[in-house]
Amino acid sequence: MGNESWGEGDTAAAAGVNGDGTSAFDFETHRKNAEESYGRMRGTYADMALTVGNLLEKALSAHSITVHSIEKRAKEVDSFGRKAVRALEEDAERPKYSDPMSQITDLAGCRVITFFLKNVEEVGQIIGAQFFVQEKANRSAFLRGEERLGYESVHYIVQLKEDRLQLPEYAPFRGLCAEIQVRTILQHAWAEIEHDIQYKSVDVLPATIRRRFLALAGMIEIGDREFQAIFDSHNELRVEARKSIDEGRLKDVELTPDSLQNYLDRRFGPDMRMRDISYAWQVKTLRNMGFENLAQLDECLSGYDDDAVSRALWGRRQGQLTRLDDTVMASMGENFIRRHHWAEDPETADWFEPSVRRRHDLLKAAGIPVGSYAPKSE
Repeated sequence: MGNESWGEGDTAAAAGVNGDGTSAFDFETHRKNAEESYGRMRGTYADMALTVGNLLEKALSAHSITVHSIEKRAKEVDSFGRKAVRALEEDAERPKYSDPMSQITDLAGCRVITFFLKNVEEVGQIIGAQFFVQEKANRSAFLRGEERLGYESVHYIVQLKEDRLQLPEYAPFRGLCAEIQVRTILQHAWAEIEHDIQYKSVDVLPATIRRRFLALAGMIEIGDREFQAIFDSHNELRVEARKSIDEGRLKDVELTPDSLQNYLDRRFGPDMRMRDISYAWQVKTLRNMGFENLAQLDECLSGYDDDAVSRALWGRRQGQLTRLDDTVMASMGENFIRRHHWAEDPETADWFEPSVRRRHDLLKAAGIPVGSYAPKSE
């Protein structure tokens, strides 16, 4: 099913006569005709928006691209009517859209909100691979060129590719377009409040307000760039840390959730049951006890068999992080009690110290020495 368009009869029906005898455009009739035409098609556009959004979700997941959210919607009928009666900038007596059903392209819409600027480019590549891109517009460049206030965004007008349209489930969308907007979460924050901004053009703002708006727009742009730079630096540090672990340069590796997991996977063996939040908690605990890098942790664990420690305490081999905690406890002895954050918390101190001492006794009974290791500050 393609777009319903208006013929000459509809345009004529929207015309009236001015007092001077010249024809006047009847915007109200134009709006009603537009809303009636779109109302008959809105269900199909809603289905198309859902279809486009679902295809994007599957494609992004297949390429391991994580985004904040994907919104899908068909334009509301009254919103379409208001847009249909917008006047031409150069002639307020004539409509901008003489044939709204074919000229308004955001009837089916998807909005992809990303975390980082790089994701905007990645999503764009996915869109190009999955759809026929009829038009691409970088709203950021437009705003800068026009010196207008507003959110930054990349807009795509797309159609389904012919191979999909051959399938029965996609056939109703032949000839229809959808708009896909892609922007970062910071750009989205601006967009959400833009509706409350009274002035949209920089040159009509009072000077003091103009400076503040431009400063805010610059801050958002800088924020996006800095978040991307931090993300890139973080990934570079992770790669370098893993390389240092491979090469045994543990003193160069700061204690982080990622470096700890990589180190333990090599020393204790992988444990797929562990979650990121568990490694983060363990790093916080180790740092509280004075550990700063993997060399210190490696030195602490030296001479201890984590499997033997685990079986002495629990009668069986425990998970990766439990074995780490128990082996650190064995190596540090009394220092483990003094430096652990649970010993400092009144709500946990009463049971924590007796619990550790009982485990120390179990280790000694099994012939496993209890040490007195304490990491030294670099």
